[in-house]
Amino acid sequence: MSSSFSIIRDQTPATAIPRGAVVAMGNFDGVHRGHRAVIGAAVDMAKRLGRPALAVTFEPHPRSFFSPHTPQFRLTDETGKLRLLAGAGLDGAVIMTFNAARAGTSAQDFIDKELIGRLGISGISIGYDFHFGKGRVGSPALLQSEAKRLGIEVHVQSHIDIDERPVSSTAIRMALAEGQIAEATEMLDGPWFISGEVIHGEKRGRDLGYPTANIRLDPHCGLRHGIYAVRVNLDGRLYDGVASFGRRPTFDNGAPLLEIFLFDFKGDLYGKTLDVAFIAYIRDELKFDGIDALIRQMDNDSVKARAALAAAPNAFPKLGAIG
Repeated sequence: MSSSFSIIRDQTPATAIPRGAVVAMGNFDGVHRGHRAVIGAAVDMAKRLGRPALAVTFEPHPRSFFSPHTPQFRLTDETGKLRLLAGAGLDGAVIMTFNAARAGTSAQDFIDKELIGRLGISGISIGYDFHFGKGRVGSPALLQSEAKRLGIEVHVQSHIDIDERPVSSTAIRMALAEGQIAEATEMLDGPWFISGEVIHGEKRGRDLGYPTANIRLDPHCGLRHGIYAVRVNLDGRLYDGVASFGRRPTFDNGAPLLEIFLFDFKGDLYGKTLDVAFIAYIRDELKFDGIDALIRQMDNDSVKARAALAAAPNAFPKLGAIG
């Protein structure tokens, strides 16, 4: 991978686009094992051809364009996706804005004008089930049939299975919704993570002996409410902790909030941006009759979280810098 990860957008001038790149194309929500196989094939092809390797992806996610009023639980926002792509061995990413014009572009025009005309690709890697262009006419088979005319190499990645179950972003969303962190981690090839800014809360944790860093997640986040063992990146240093995601039924039953208690940490976190990786699911969110019972449970949760984190000493997403 090059020392810098370039980001190419619709407005990027042609002179700033590396010609002849090999591209891995997909939506890449979560950058899971299946996506990584597509990316790995592109990186290998690029090395063999002596070309840069780029991801071609779309923002917002096409689902959001076609179904704007349907809640979409994204595994990664745009920045998170780019950081994962940067950590996957690529030299950069082409972010194509998914709007009415792009949705109406025929598959043939997309190939001829975007992939060949604008990017000048020398090769492409694509998943077996990825479709593109108006009416989803574009397919791996179409690219393969056009390869000779276009003078490009085409790799079609077959599905990746774990225990005879295909890896997919949908399967990972379902696992997270059920609190199946180990299953999600295996499909992602690393822990699922979120990034967010620490906000002011009710500061109840201080009185309980568990001061927390609070982060408001995307309203459509489908993560199961409950208690988790987490590992947190703060300014390049990792800290272990325990976190609650939910509505705090013992207190206010309010809007969902992620509350993180970092072990062995002292300092002011307000306004800081944290990367929070979910290592293990500990229990469901519960309502307690009194504060003493809640504190006893939090003590027990912390013991279980420390044990889970000790069993996963190197678990953290493979993130790269995007500038």
